[in-house]
Amino acid sequence: MTLGLEQLRRCNVAVDLGAARTRVYLKDTGLVVDEPSIVALNTHTGSLIAVGSLADGMAGRTPKHIRVVRPISGGTVVDIDMAQRMLRHLVSQKLRKAWRRSPVLRAAVCIPHDSDPLAQRAAVETLTGLGARRVELVDTLIAAAVGCGLPVEQPEASMIVVCGAASTQVAVLSLGSIVAAEKVLVGGDAIDYAVVQHVRNQHELMLPTQGLHPLHLALRAIPSPESTEVRGRDVATGLSRTVRVSTAHVREAINTPLTAVLDAIGRVLRECPPDLVADLGVRGLTLAGGSAVLPGLDSMIRTGTGMPVQIAKDPDVCAVVGLGAMMEGKVEPLHLDPLEVDLS
Repeated sequence: MTLGLEQLRRCNVAVDLGAARTRVYLKDTGLVVDEPSIVALNTHTGSLIAVGSLADGMAGRTPKHIRVVRPISGGTVVDIDMAQRMLRHLVSQKLRKAWRRSPVLRAAVCIPHDSDPLAQRAAVETLTGLGARRVELVDTLIAAAVGCGLPVEQPEASMIVVCGAASTQVAVLSLGSIVAAEKVLVGGDAIDYAVVQHVRNQHELMLPTQGLHPLHLALRAIPSPESTEVRGRDVATGLSRTVRVSTAHVREAINTPLTAVLDAIGRVLRECPPDLVADLGVRGLTLAGGSAVLPGLDSMIRTGTGMPVQIAKDPDVCAVVGLGAMMEGKVEPLHLDPLEVDLS
């Protein structure tokens, strides 16, 4: 971790390219961009109509000549050109001019655990297209753990579960490195899909994206209401219709994708040395990422593992804040000095 910190301290900007949101952290300034990773494109002219929050509000409501595009999927850039255009619009003109004046712009970017070389290259090309002369790649798990305030550089176990929109990453860290890690393609989008399918099968109703919000609120409420009213499109007639959905049945529907996260945690724990697992029995694990507040996730993990579970403060920005902390030198490097042996 020491070498990585030395390189990161020379960076000027940190970027977290998430499937749901894109975040940019400027050295000595803080978070300057936090917008949805989405653009609206005119298919006739190829020009951008909207970016970020404005484009997100257009999703599902556009005419045929406007297409809503997500250039990032699962933390991986799938459309380099569109990702560059999106970032140019999200970053203010004043900031872009400052970057161009910088003699050597260095950027740090979060990448998912075990990303393949093509995914890493796509992230690098996206930022070099904006003027970065050098790009440092940092594992999202390490950045998020630092952002949560976990003592990753200490000889003790720290467990982090990063819940994103398209995937969930689990890791145990010690001495500044990842001891064991798993990634499963289950995130907030999979949970929402399970709810949509449940309502369609049980009530013959298609829910819009915004129609999930009342159900999210009901599942997080303590105590949860027995049922929640939602509005959607009738499958048969196509007309708008309102139904009452059982909160308990919705909770059962999301248990299946949530179980995949619990299984990943079990696999990671089985790969760890017993001493580290013993540490975790006391310290527990930390949930980070935009989907960390998924209803029922923390209680399911607590019940399934018997370990304490806490949700990080501001879990959605932990990765980019952790990257910024390393960039600004707020993380102490790990020094392992070799022992001197007197053979005389």
